[in-house]
Amino acid sequence: MLGVKKPLHLLKMGGVAMLATFGLQFPVSASEMSRDVPLEIEKVAYEAPWKRYPKWAKKRSTDWKDYSNLRYQVASPVSFLQKVDKTVEADPEVILNDPERSIAGNPKRGKELVADRSRGGSCFACHILPGSDLPGNVGINISNIGIWGRTDEYLFNYIYDPRIYNPTSVMPPWGAHGIFTKAEIRDIVAYLKILSKPVKFKDGDLNNPDRRPVPVEDRDNLDEFTNPAVLVIETAEELYAKKGATGKACVDCHAKPETEFAIWSTNMPKVSTRLNKVLGVEEFVTRHARATTGEDYLMQSDENTALSVYLRYLANGHPIAIDKRDHNTQLAIKRGEDLMHLPVGQLNFACVDCHEISKNKWIRGQYLGGVVGMMDHFPTYRTSRAEIWDIRKRLQWCNLSVRANELPPDAPEYGDIEIYLMSKNNGRTLSIPGIRH
Repeated sequence: MLGVKKPLHLLKMGGVAMLATFGLQFPVSASEMSRDVPLEIEKVAYEAPWKRYPKWAKKRSTDWKDYSNLRYQVASPVSFLQKVDKTVEADPEVILNDPERSIAGNPKRGKELVADRSRGGSCFACHILPGSDLPGNVGINISNIGIWGRTDEYLFNYIYDPRIYNPTSVMPPWGAHGIFTKAEIRDIVAYLKILSKPVKFKDGDLNNPDRRPVPVEDRDNLDEFTNPAVLVIETAEELYAKKGATGKACVDCHAKPETEFAIWSTNMPKVSTRLNKVLGVEEFVTRHARATTGEDYLMQSDENTALSVYLRYLANGHPIAIDKRDHNTQLAIKRGEDLMHLPVGQLNFACVDCHEISKNKWIRGQYLGGVVGMMDHFPTYRTSRAEIWDIRKRLQWCNLSVRANELPPDAPEYGDIEIYLMSKNNGRTLSIPGIRH
């Protein structure tokens, strides 16, 4: 399961070379970030040393270094078939239909385990099962799996490591990655074996993920009474006019931001050969401010967020327009696409498992939106967190959700994913700041 960590640029996965984001000398091109723009390029753009956000308390102290993340790949070979003990426990609640074929397991405990949300969201997150509240439909309906004729050994091994049978499965390797013990998997199998009646839904039952209405965001995100993030525009305007440590302010060089930045953010992010990576709006704010006003607006600080929202707000009503003609940009977009397909974390999920392949799918009661339509509202106010998140913070949280260590906000990998996502949303009109639950 565990192995030596290697940078992604030293690996080749599934026949697709993982291109390096480090040490790659980009040739200068017309579509890159202009070399005349003042940028501080020596220091990191975040609060160092990087540490996870304190408000993310439940995941704050967990280190998933033994599993892959977007920078390092940890070997996780597909398991061999596991031998299963067929001895039935001396317990009246164990499976009794076929003692010769049944494995040791307690269905009562198994029922509790399939609903345990601390183990990666529970089986209900993807499967319809008896008693599930707002089940998902990424996986198949298994509410009567006990009469399908699957052997105990098959069920045990499919839960232990589904890649044994299906190399492209999006189901986590529950046993191989240490989420459930073998004893717990026996209990789960024991429970699944007694399921004989399919769950039936009534018309209008929201528990039916195949009939559940897709949520529609119809709030006026530019109304300050609806979206608290709009209030940071005033803060940004004050920062824009504020004299920094050098005695200069943004307004000294850009007196008419409404016209000078009317479409600027629609072309971002861009490749920067000086930084040897893709540069997004948030990192640009940090590095440009350091080089001009002398202020240190670190990425995802309140000041950086306000200015980043403001610069995109000025371009509202204009379409996203990433210029893909440049070869460096094409390479970055390809790297981003490859990273979107890279399984990471203890749950072994790739971005596309939720946001591209699984269209019109649900993880429990959460709708899985596609890649198109994802970027025209970032940065966005997250009502569930009462915070404004830029796309890098969203990517960091996604990493933690699949139990993979996140990267610092200025990570080249995030830049590659950001430019890929923005390019997929070319033509969509900016409406920022957004608001989402």
